[in-house]
Amino acid sequence: MKIVRKLALSACVAAMFATAAHADAIKVGSAGGVTGPIAELVATIIKGRDLARDQINAAGGLLNGDTLEMVVGDSACDPKASVDAVGKLVNVEQVVGIVGPSCSGATNAAVQAVTIPAGVVVLSDSATAPSVTELKDNDTVFRVAPSDAYQGLAIAKLISKAGIKKVAMTYSNDDYNAGIAAVFEREFKAMGGEVTANQAHEPKKASYRSELQTLTAGGPEAIAIFAYYGSSGITIIKNSLENGLFDKFFAADGMFDQSVIDQIGADNLKGKISITQASSDTGDASYQAFAEAFKATGADPAAPYAAHGYDATFMMALAIEKAGSADRAKIKDALRAISNGNGEVVRPGEWAKAKQLIADGKDINYEGASGSADFDANGDVSGVFAVNVVGDDGKWAKELLK
Repeated sequence: MKIVRKLALSACVAAMFATAAHADAIKVGSAGGVTGPIAELVATIIKGRDLARDQINAAGGLLNGDTLEMVVGDSACDPKASVDAVGKLVNVEQVVGIVGPSCSGATNAAVQAVTIPAGVVVLSDSATAPSVTELKDNDTVFRVAPSDAYQGLAIAKLISKAGIKKVAMTYSNDDYNAGIAAVFEREFKAMGGEVTANQAHEPKKASYRSELQTLTAGGPEAIAIFAYYGSSGITIIKNSLENGLFDKFFAADGMFDQSVIDQIGADNLKGKISITQASSDTGDASYQAFAEAFKATGADPAAPYAAHGYDATFMMALAIEKAGSADRAKIKDALRAISNGNGEVVRPGEWAKAKQLIADGKDINYEGASGSADFDANGDVSGVFAVNVVGDDGKWAKELLK
């Protein structure tokens, strides 16, 4: 009897060890500007990523019960810091893929120095510069946020529809802001508009009064600002209003944050500023599924790129599941396969459904909270844009751009 009990106990212990050894953590990098000029924005993006991770792990995890682990790396929206952070994720943490980084310059630097040579897939949720499209990346760099080639056009249309014919523009000299500024200038001129002055500026200056004074030459009716709110954008608007230089402002999503209203004042900005933003169709079933779950965590589903952060994480996990292993080399093909428009629709939160469909050998088509994530040949998506203005409640009010 004792021998039987010992054998049974040994078998039980062996089974426990076998299960523990089999259910491993699969690491995915969560790279972003945790510090730097858009740290508040990035904090909510990471919450979106973490929601996807938590839903996946609660609904069976990856592959044979493995846990999805998101390993955070602070790219600081700085090229050098990004190379260091992503290098650690890839070479030390041995992640199988990267979600992020946040900013375009940080993304370009990290993928060229680290991930492309290593064959690691990067899926950014907020790097939008057109230069990302042009990378020689061996099909390893993707993004769920639309390129600023689309947003630059959206801003040009917005200003043109407002009846403004002459505009000055200023941009921070980095990949994201310089890229979108160039697209905007080209598109606005093609629509018959005139750019009276175009000037690069350095971030983090105490004052931009002299630059703004120069930009008033030629009689512009408004100024287009391409900058991050935390590094120069807020100061430029303050200087403009305080000195009576400009009182009509247009900007891209690097300027979208509640701190712009809080620091300048809703009464000072109402009717004077419009900010475009990569957005979501809030009436869509996929967005609503995400929004309900995200609100339950205490976070704002309308926050910039929060839905994109969720989608990028969910899609990276779907690619791992589709690949059937945590093999870096197999993930890029699987990423296209789960979102190419073919197969049964899978929406945010439907991890168990997706897992079963993949196990049954069926095709799936992920329809995301941020929109249909169908990649083109360059790994880009077309996306949806909204315009934000100051509402009666002193908060941003949003409507989709048509």
